[in-house]
Amino acid sequence: MRLTAPRQPLREETGEMPAPGPGQVLIQVRACGVCRTDLHIVDGELPVLDHPVVPGHEIVGVVAALGAGVAGISVGERIGVPWLGWTCGVCSDCVEGRENLCDRARYTGYTLDGGYAQYAVADERYCFALPEEYSSEEAAPLLCAGLIGYRAYGMAGHARRLGFYGFGSAAQILAQLARADGREVYAISRQPEFAMRMGATWAGTEPPVPLDAAIIFAPVGAMAVSALGHVRKGGSVICAGIHMSDLPSFPYSLLWGERVLRSVANLTRAGGLAFFERLRTLRIETVRTVYPLEQANAALSALRSGEVRGTAILSVR
Repeated sequence: MRLTAPRQPLREETGEMPAPGPGQVLIQVRACGVCRTDLHIVDGELPVLDHPVVPGHEIVGVVAALGAGVAGISVGERIGVPWLGWTCGVCSDCVEGRENLCDRARYTGYTLDGGYAQYAVADERYCFALPEEYSSEEAAPLLCAGLIGYRAYGMAGHARRLGFYGFGSAAQILAQLARADGREVYAISRQPEFAMRMGATWAGTEPPVPLDAAIIFAPVGAMAVSALGHVRKGGSVICAGIHMSDLPSFPYSLLWGERVLRSVANLTRAGGLAFFERLRTLRIETVRTVYPLEQANAALSALRSGEVRGTAILSVR
């Protein structure tokens, strides 16, 4: 399924199987999550590409072939491929452990072809081994909603009372993690029953207590400003998405008191390894709606309209 122009339906295409280059693996895709970032790409809300692309960056599949020089991954192994698909390895950010900020980075399903396909090619350095107890459809949302959410969660520090603004794919994962850590989750959501089911302490429109930190999952700038008014002095507001509507003007008094407003950008491999290590002792459950690959446009439409509860997954057979 290929995007040929923004704000146009994906086109179903048949072509030659991609061949892995040096350091790459060919993956037979089993499942691919449908992420809001995919929607931002399709709807032209991120910088528009000058070439067609296959979306999808929550890829789970089986290695079908190896490119030259690949070591540590075997044919037949099940792996996952995330959003960050390549970095230069030599810039100051890469050298200093901030590869997520590499200016030359390439992104799966955006500047690199992704997983809305039967086969995909990926850099072996940016592939993750996956917990065996998760099915492919269960594992797919862990590769962005989980990884980026976990990075945002880490930025909240030791906050005991966490606000989640928007409750979708990432929030359903992090709510379970936060509960396991003994924290309270206050979900500002249009789906309060779903949030409570997935582990929230409270769900509604106005948190009943001051928050220690807030994570903004919805791509709505006004929510970040609202959250500044809900966090206590010294608290943090973390914007977890790649795209957000403009922040409205707000009085300095909302930021004063050493409150922090910050963003999350991409992921690091070290962060990914830490997340999957955490899952060795914590079983995450996700609510999923599964679509066949050829119904990718329907899945994107459902996500756009707010019909999806939890995560949409493309199943590839």
